[in-house]
Amino acid sequence: MTASAPVAELPLSLLRQFDVPGPRYTSYPTADRFIEAFDSEALESWLHARRLGTPSPPAGVYVHVPFCASLCHYCACNKIITRDYSKGVAYLDDLRRELDIYRRLLGNHLPVSRLHLGGGSPTFLDDESLQRLMTMLGEHFRLDPDGEHSIEVDPRTVDRDRVHALAKMGFNRISFGVQDFDADVQQAVHRVQSTEQVFAVVHAAREAGFRSVNVDLIYGLPRQTLASFAKTLETLRTLRPDRVALYGYAHLPARFKPQRRIDAAELPDGENKLKMLHQAILLLQDAGYEYIGMDHFALPEDSLTLAKRQGRLKRNFQGYTDQPDGDLIGLGVSAIGKIGPTYSQNARTLSEYRELLTQGRLPVMKGIELNAEDLMRRAIIMALMCQGCLSFEAIEVAHLVDFHRHFAHEMAELRAYRDMGLVEIDDEWISVTPQGWYVVRAIAMVFDRHLQHAQDRVKFSRVL
Repeated sequence: MTASAPVAELPLSLLRQFDVPGPRYTSYPTADRFIEAFDSEALESWLHARRLGTPSPPAGVYVHVPFCASLCHYCACNKIITRDYSKGVAYLDDLRRELDIYRRLLGNHLPVSRLHLGGGSPTFLDDESLQRLMTMLGEHFRLDPDGEHSIEVDPRTVDRDRVHALAKMGFNRISFGVQDFDADVQQAVHRVQSTEQVFAVVHAAREAGFRSVNVDLIYGLPRQTLASFAKTLETLRTLRPDRVALYGYAHLPARFKPQRRIDAAELPDGENKLKMLHQAILLLQDAGYEYIGMDHFALPEDSLTLAKRQGRLKRNFQGYTDQPDGDLIGLGVSAIGKIGPTYSQNARTLSEYRELLTQGRLPVMKGIELNAEDLMRRAIIMALMCQGCLSFEAIEVAHLVDFHRHFAHEMAELRAYRDMGLVEIDDEWISVTPQGWYVVRAIAMVFDRHLQHAQDRVKFSRVL
């Protein structure tokens, strides 16, 4: 049983009602619940158990490249701004040391079916350095040639030749951070790139044979208006990438220093920001995109759309994916990994990361080992977020609980969502309705035991 695809009718009043802070659920528990008591020794013990245990499905690998040549004012990522490209070369030595530790703990040639390079800007590294990185990964892991190998790309850092070079290195999915096509908005956030430049690199990606091309957009940026963002969406419609990630800008200058360079007076107000989201959902669906959930859209023939139809959709630290769930090796500064019932995050500064590696230790800053309650709630939240439905029996059999007794409080809260037409509840299932898909993040929050108090939600970005 899976939730049906959303219809185009979307009341703006629904978005207004759910414009509240909340987690994105790329993990559960969320990263703010990680603790320093979970250190490199704790992770090593779980890696040792993985090596000695029954064969596991192929793992995934995430590599964080923290460098950017220029500062985007909206950015909330962990990055290092520099034009000293030799720092990228030195960083590869750090990654090799980290890889060597993983090889010592896991043995040679761990099967890997998913690889993702993020940042920062991975294309801060030149072609020689990127090829060296791919060679290092191939020496330490057994990369599936038919697996998903994806890379995040700043369009300002590549041209046709570089895009073709990335394909020859083995990358088969590519994501371009565009954010907005409007020149005035680009100037306000210090990320200027021409529309022609974006079209050229997307065309090059198709020409080079990438399986899927993704474009990121952000709504709620300074100087954006309903009219200007509508033009951006029309330009996107012409570009027609396979996937679109549509993120709401969260202005948190107290937490993210680059955002202090944004003039808050130039930001659209909350009502206009919601209207931008509303028009984006309608225009993208009118252009033939299917709404995957939260901030993801894909064309009908894309593998992400097929995965949703078939109930195979998953969610990880890169968002929605059609790849199987499994362990994730996180490499590099601030990278997050997932091994068995654990999450861990590397040190967030280059100096701390490098110091731990010098000591011959995995550069873990914090993490968490999930208990039985966490595992059960993670299964519930991911089922709602990805399949749009939840079987009471499946949870009861897998986790040995009486669902209605254990979650009496949550089911009482969920009845309000049922009365609003966002979920359907019968004797066997909870099902997210077509309108409920637009606010599925809020529905999932009902089962988050860490959000019992409103003050716990303030630390997150807004749901919409």
